[in-house]
Amino acid sequence: MYTDETLTCTDCGRTFTFTRGEQEFFAQKGFTNKPNRCTDCRAARKAAGGGGRGSSYSGSRAPREMFSARCSQCGGEALVPFQPSSDKPVYCRDCFQTRQPSRRY
Repeated sequence: MYTDETLTCTDCGRTFTFTRGEQEFFAQKGFTNKPNRCTDCRAARKAAGGGGRGSSYSGSRAPREMFSARCSQCGGEALVPFQPSSDKPVYCRDCFQTRQPSRRY
């Protein structure tokens, strides 16, 4: 039913074999598209954190913007990942951790 097929990698341009066994595996998983990359380029892309099916995640993320505020408990500097408002308390890392109930798993 399936026969080995020679394809060209879109990343490196080398030819690679899409084996009969791989075609059967793709069919069992319901994949309808043939692979675009050779085994080496697929492994390199996966190791680099390149997104998977339908993902636009490129593996790098912009640093989170942090805001400076005064800790409501100790008065020290608190760096938080949100714009503080005057109607809610803000805590530094140490004070925040002391306010959290202990979690048991």
